[in-house]
Amino acid sequence: MAWDKQMPKTPVVAVAGATGAVGREMLLTLEQRKFPAEQVIALASSRSAGKLIPFAGTELEVQEMGPDSFGDVDIALFSAGASVSKELRDAVVSSGAVMIDNSSAFRMDDDVPLVVPEVNPEDIAWHSGVIANPNCSTIQMVVALKPLDDLAPIKRVVVSTYQAASGAGQAAMDELYEQSGEFLRGDELTVENFAHRIAFNCIPQIDVFMDDGSTKEEWKMVVETKKIMHAPDMEIAATCVRVPVLRCHSEASNVEFAEPAFLGAAMEARENGDGIQILDDREAKSYPMPALLEGTDDVYVGRIRKDPSVKYGVAFWCVADQLRKGAALNAVQIAEALLA
Repeated sequence: MAWDKQMPKTPVVAVAGATGAVGREMLLTLEQRKFPAEQVIALASSRSAGKLIPFAGTELEVQEMGPDSFGDVDIALFSAGASVSKELRDAVVSSGAVMIDNSSAFRMDDDVPLVVPEVNPEDIAWHSGVIANPNCSTIQMVVALKPLDDLAPIKRVVVSTYQAASGAGQAAMDELYEQSGEFLRGDELTVENFAHRIAFNCIPQIDVFMDDGSTKEEWKMVVETKKIMHAPDMEIAATCVRVPVLRCHSEASNVEFAEPAFLGAAMEARENGDGIQILDDREAKSYPMPALLEGTDDVYVGRIRKDPSVKYGVAFWCVADQLRKGAALNAVQIAEALLA
């Protein structure tokens, strides 16, 4: 049953998980985009209650989050983990608030839209109190794929990801810093947040392994892309790798079309795509790189070329800040669409 409650023009917004890496980025994004909130409330666990977080020239005192935290809330931006989202879903929705959830808890539920505003904003209309934010690597890929699919139906995608340490949270970023120093000093490396050392290494496993040999991160990219793009027959193969980069995920994609699609038209479609910037100057050696794009909002695409291994194919490289477009920004954009 679709949501039928009117959203106020200046809603009360709660950020659940406000002290985490994504929660802090949500607050920063709300501030930078001048989101018209009547009030912003910072929520977190009891361990963080009472802390002060900077916001819009002032400070927010973190409140302990519980079932009674949402009585006056209109929009709840959640980045507190799947178990917390599941535990508090009924409390949020029954209070009359809309939960925009960044975890994997509800993404594949039939009654929950999975939304990237540049790709499928129309799906917001049928939410029933919960809207899911997709996985970070999925978000940037579908933003890059959307204008190509509008040009000609996509038959198959093969994608390899190069995912930053911050995708695993603040503690993982800290571990990359610490291990890099330990490695350069010749000290024994402290490994806690990853299966192996992350400093000066690449780890071809993100999340747990599944029965078919893929990881759950790879599975997410497949099923989430099909749901977002309404493309159940699109064939997708993903390999997800954690790399020693602090912020910004990178992806190398090969796209096969079901019918003729010319490279020039594909590049023009990209240039007109929402949320996309083209960086592709061979003479200047200009292409997207994580070190240059931290804190940016768009998906940056470069190295666009024909894929000669298939009849109708294009290859490209894309980079996006996964804490921004891959998480916080996408959630805030969904909130903005609710107001519209």
